[in-house]
Amino acid sequence: MPQSNNASRYDVIVLGSGPGGYVAAIRCAQLGLKTAIVERELLGGICLNWGCIPTKALLRSAEILHYAQHAKDYGLKIAGAIEADLEAVVKRSRGVAKQLNQGVTHLMKKNKIAVHMGEGRLTGPTSLTVKSDNGEEKLTAKHVIVATGARARDLPFAKADGKRVWTYRHAMTPPEMPKKLLVIGSGAIGIEFASFYNDMGCEVTVVEMLDRIVPVEDKDVSTFLEKSLTKQGMTIMTGAGVEDLKVSDKGVTAKIKAKDGKVSESEFSHCIVAIGIVPNTEDIGIDKLAELDRGFIQIDDYGRTKSKGLWAIGDCTPGPWLAHKASHEGVTTAEAIAKELGNTDVHPHPLDRANIPGCTYCHPQIASVGLTEAKAKEAGHEVKAGTFPFIGNGKAIALGEAEGFCKTVFDAKTGELLGAHMVGAEVTEMIQGFVVGKTLETTEAELMQAVFPHPTISESMHESVLASYGRALHI
Repeated sequence: MPQSNNASRYDVIVLGSGPGGYVAAIRCAQLGLKTAIVERELLGGICLNWGCIPTKALLRSAEILHYAQHAKDYGLKIAGAIEADLEAVVKRSRGVAKQLNQGVTHLMKKNKIAVHMGEGRLTGPTSLTVKSDNGEEKLTAKHVIVATGARARDLPFAKADGKRVWTYRHAMTPPEMPKKLLVIGSGAIGIEFASFYNDMGCEVTVVEMLDRIVPVEDKDVSTFLEKSLTKQGMTIMTGAGVEDLKVSDKGVTAKIKAKDGKVSESEFSHCIVAIGIVPNTEDIGIDKLAELDRGFIQIDDYGRTKSKGLWAIGDCTPGPWLAHKASHEGVTTAEAIAKELGNTDVHPHPLDRANIPGCTYCHPQIASVGLTEAKAKEAGHEVKAGTFPFIGNGKAIALGEAEGFCKTVFDAKTGELLGAHMVGAEVTEMIQGFVVGKTLETTEAELMQAVFPHPTISESMHESVLASYGRALHI
């Protein structure tokens, strides 16, 4: 990138090319805005290169391994030993990430979005510099969208080294197969990697400081998942905390305080730290341009910061910290900018956080949207809740996937769908039905009258609605 004395001028510059940033850039370009994107590493950001997508490739390999090892359950015989080739599994995952990175590169060219590779730093609400090995370039725009994302939070007493103590990034390209793995934190990232390495044959222990795993989910889901993972061979410790880690060339010694207050030391070959994220807002020049809370950029419903022309989306803003939330924000912010620039054909709508689904791709999968039963009651709702187990679903039994259930929560007075919570095979693909329903402000009547195809696991969604009103047919 050549040294430039004259700033390149755009309508919109997007700082960061993750699922929020690149989607925002595409939508801006679709709306006729001269758009640029600045990226310091790889187009697609963490999600496409080191997060959502490559982890699902890993989990798919583990799933296939699981099925192969249980072939006899389906009346099949496989000659010879079934073994995991970790190097090949990781290679496939990286290939998937590379393909998607190339896809984003194509989308930038297709939409005529200028790509500036380098370290971006704001010099004002609507200006920034981009530093690379080739020099420094100045860019200005009518509007700037900050989409710099976040990174894994380190333990204060044991920072990740990529050898024995890992973040999710290290866990995706492991230098070796762990024999005995400690996972600290049971949110989506921690549980997904615990599930992956458990299926790959590793001995896994999960430590969660709260009283249940996946604590943002409905309590019934947490309880079911803990029983399932324990049955699969995992050790689950809730209400517990890791007080100290000692790292050596041979492994990790963890001092763990259990629920009863007793402290013990255990040896592990490796440790994954999955205790949350830190926003990437240091050293980007935003400190005096926007209000920050614990590093997260404070925005209005459309992504505006306190500085005119400066916007923010995605994981560098308040949660939930999900790729699909970032992409949705990207579209909303792009349309809000276009409207400010005089486009009367766009009508941006603020994001309704109550309608954002959450998915965790462990085995079994979990998915949810809206309020848990407990949260609905805390909010003052009189609720009707119903659960339908997959053991009552013909397709689930035929697939050999009868483990799981679907639960729905309604307002007893209005029939409003308040929340839906699922655990089992392919529930991450099914939750969108309830998301659409909530977005359309559906009631139990519409869901009861909807015709679900047979045989499908999705019939359990219909049955859970019926169960909420004492009308389930197959239990």
